[in-house]
Amino acid sequence: MSLMNLLLACTRKVSDPEALPTLPGNNNKSGVAKVASIWSRLGVLRNSFVALLMFVLTALFLQDTKTPMKGSKGVEHWARRFIVRSTLNDVVLGVTHAGFYRYLRGRYSETDDKRADVPDNMRFRATFFFNLRAATRINVSMQPCMCPGGSFLTDFTDTDAFGTWGNKIGYSLLPFDIRFKKDPLDYVRDANSIVKQKKASLEPLFTYFFTKLFIMLFGIKAAGKLNHKVFYNTTLWFSNVPGPQEKITFFGHEVEYIAPSCYGQPNALMIHVVSYTDKVIFVISADEETIPDPHKLCDDLEESLRDIKASAHSQMVK
Repeated sequence: MSLMNLLLACTRKVSDPEALPTLPGNNNKSGVAKVASIWSRLGVLRNSFVALLMFVLTALFLQDTKTPMKGSKGVEHWARRFIVRSTLNDVVLGVTHAGFYRYLRGRYSETDDKRADVPDNMRFRATFFFNLRAATRINVSMQPCMCPGGSFLTDFTDTDAFGTWGNKIGYSLLPFDIRFKKDPLDYVRDANSIVKQKKASLEPLFTYFFTKLFIMLFGIKAAGKLNHKVFYNTTLWFSNVPGPQEKITFFGHEVEYIAPSCYGQPNALMIHVVSYTDKVIFVISADEETIPDPHKLCDDLEESLRDIKASAHSQMVK
């Protein structure tokens, strides 16, 4: 988030060259649902206990089912391919659920036994990251400094007023239901149900503070090994970051899309999703040996989006 903040602080609106871009409304819940009754509090405690149990089991031994999308040990050191696709705003996780099923069905049909469908009762999870900062805003101290080439860049040294550098993120282990659904909208409904359950828990806060505590007690290397084990035992990383709501310029050049990604994670697949104006940008980072055809995965995501939109339209006109 700090790097995104730095990038966006160097941009301005196309419509107003002096104005910073506008981000979606602040989320004061910090990824954790506000509770208003005894029943909702009990629900948060129950969801948090289940999430804590799954976190501990995953850190110890619980792995996702071995699929064509699950990386092997050492995958963080292998070459990766980065693919960018953009689409209209929609329910991203529902589209991702449907796209994964479509892709895996194709991969399994290519195996020697010509199995045309994915296995039943598959364990398929994503490490889903939550921003725990109180608000999503662009923090600048408005003290310009000279950059190479004569450009001006905002000075970010005022950490007392605008917070410290670095990420403040927690993560949840998000289960994906990878199976055929007759109504494509069921992928969206299931995804919404899962995300609501995760937001009504303290799992992101727990993983954040537990990691900090682990660093204090055992050091950064031990904490790194713990997180590595948890990440490796899941299938992919997933990140959804809000971007500017209007067209922006970067040092006078209009920006067409924003496509961040990273390298070195112990998973064969990572998906970054970034909103920009009326678009959602999918950025796929894939290990070449595990997922040799990432463009096919992108095509399956796009086709799943079309199916979901067609299903929604048909139900609206009934």
